[in-house]
Amino acid sequence: MKPGLRFNDVLAGLSPATGEMLQRVVRVAAAQKIPIQLVGGPVRDLLLRRPVLDVDLLVEGEARELGEAIAADAGDPSLTIEAHDRFGTLRLKTSAAQIDLAQLRSEHYPHPGALPEVGLGTHEEDSRRRDFSINAMSCALDAEHPTKTNPICDFAGGLEDLRLGKLRILHPQSFHDDPTRAWRAARLSERLGFSLDRKSRSALRDALRDGAFGAVSGDRWRRELQRSFEEAEQGVHVGQILRSLSNWHVLAAMEPGLTLNSDRLAPLRRLSRAIATPDWVAPRSRSWVAGLSIWLTPLPFGLRRRSLERFSIRGEQAKRIANFGREAERWLRVMNRARGRGAVDAALSELPEEMVQALYALAPPPIRRRMLRWGAEDRRRRVPVGGRDLVEFGLSGPDVGRALARIRAGFLDGEIANREEALVLAEEFTKRVSRRRGRRKEQTGLRRVAQRSGIADTPNVDD
Repeated sequence: MKPGLRFNDVLAGLSPATGEMLQRVVRVAAAQKIPIQLVGGPVRDLLLRRPVLDVDLLVEGEARELGEAIAADAGDPSLTIEAHDRFGTLRLKTSAAQIDLAQLRSEHYPHPGALPEVGLGTHEEDSRRRDFSINAMSCALDAEHPTKTNPICDFAGGLEDLRLGKLRILHPQSFHDDPTRAWRAARLSERLGFSLDRKSRSALRDALRDGAFGAVSGDRWRRELQRSFEEAEQGVHVGQILRSLSNWHVLAAMEPGLTLNSDRLAPLRRLSRAIATPDWVAPRSRSWVAGLSIWLTPLPFGLRRRSLERFSIRGEQAKRIANFGREAERWLRVMNRARGRGAVDAALSELPEEMVQALYALAPPPIRRRMLRWGAEDRRRRVPVGGRDLVEFGLSGPDVGRALARIRAGFLDGEIANREEALVLAEEFTKRVSRRRGRRKEQTGLRRVAQRSGIADTPNVDD
């Protein structure tokens, strides 16, 4: 018996918001007599009993017209449509869900590494333009008969490759047409535990030999890098993705000399695990910057700069990544000397989020434990006084920030337990500032007297 999917099975694999949106899409499509199919990754993941990450639908008609009809039916002002007419695709999106629609297409690549020229196509042509056979399967969606099993449409032999755990491209020029498929192969290989089949590896070597990878823009390579670090949210070790790309000589084809040193695997594993942790406090959207900083640190400086340029990373961000190794050593020394939770907070609060992430991955266990405690507990704690309270004591300018920092350190270290004790410390700080200002005023007055008297040297009043 050939495998298939029931509409109820599809809905069960989705979040409630995405399932509700899918039901609306299928209902509107049925009312307009437009056949619609689930296609690509979600079919693969449902057959593997894995979580469905994205919903991709194949429309046998005009995707834009269907999208507009769905938006009119929804009556939801938060629903937006992002259309890409050049590629015959659109995205339906709300704050809680999104679904991608695409009409049947054929593709032609004018030269290696170019974006495809898209035209209308048949169901089989649409299937065979995809990257791997396991991503070329589709299945009709039937909301009227949700318990009926619908067969898998499989022009490219994806079911057999799914059984064998193989990644197989659909024609020998696949990596020539789109070299970024090498990064997708590395991601899927690590996520699913699949391997690139022999003929596909041979086709990849041919594309590398023919220089196809040099035609891809840096922006596209950067997006592939970012997607690789997004895999960590699903428990994937990003270092293994990069190691595959290094072993396949893909990295060196992008920039001569670019590789992944073996000593980077352990910190990249720690970073990947941290990203996957539900209570990880750092924003995942910036994790790729942390990962790239870790990856490039041991490479020669010139190679680091050229690699960043290859990923179209420039300006201040490129400078920060290129100099990360030196800065990391300095900040790890600061963290090693930090005594008390207040000192740890003062050190880490100054740093960009991505540098905190990268430092965590590189730090020895004692420092990692302190950083985790800071992230889970201290980082979000609020001191019982604010800047307005200090202004009322007569502080102004930088003195307000210094006083808040001192009070915060005392609060985190347990020296201050409540607002009253914080105000006492603020008052003491204000008195010290006032005395310091008084001494400076006195020194200034003495210097002026000395200048008027013609005295060359005036001793410091503090001597």
